[in-house]
Amino acid sequence: MLALAISLPFAALPASAQTAAPPGSGDHFKDTSMFKPPAGARVAVVEFEDLECPACARAYPMVHAAVAHYKIPLVRYDFPLQQHIWSYDAAIWARYLQDKVKPELADQYRSAVFAAQISINSKDDMLAFTRRFFQQHGIQMPFVPDPTGQLAREVKTDRALGEKMGLQHTPTIVVCSAKQWVHVTDPSQLYQTIEAVMAQAGPVAPEKTTASVAKKPSSSKRP
Repeated sequence: MLALAISLPFAALPASAQTAAPPGSGDHFKDTSMFKPPAGARVAVVEFEDLECPACARAYPMVHAAVAHYKIPLVRYDFPLQQHIWSYDAAIWARYLQDKVKPELADQYRSAVFAAQISINSKDDMLAFTRRFFQQHGIQMPFVPDPTGQLAREVKTDRALGEKMGLQHTPTIVVCSAKQWVHVTDPSQLYQTIEAVMAQAGPVAPEKTTASVAKKPSSSKRP
């Protein structure tokens, strides 16, 4: 009954309609092609985040609690804002842990960065914080985390995707199914939005048998 009641405001909306929670608060996006669940999922949360963004730090535990509660994917993209002095470096280190060590450690690193955000005021602070994180987890920290530039390309690809869609701020959080997407501007409404979208989502579309190139998956990043 709760899910049905919450879903009613969305019932008359066409597929892929722009809606928001709360209503009337969403941004205008130029491209919404990335607002879709990964293969095999009915509903997902898509998020663009900046590790130096205070609003992202506040949203982080709510987003992760919601996707864990409903057992749905989180498709996360890095969008380091140009005015933030150390968020790009932090994103590179998070990618290093994700791609080279263990995705779960990358999630722990992001969570730790958000928790310590107020005490990180420079690139040097960022490096010192990262060094302590590696030491605390018994990981050998490389002198150069990205010698080939691959991690930088991953972050820049995410940023280019955000620019293509006309992203205006971080965090940008979207709950989506194959039928619709909802821009959640108030993370406290994330649970009810997920329930509403889940109530209207159809069955999972069968996966294509032809080979395709997908973004590299992780525990909480990218389909």
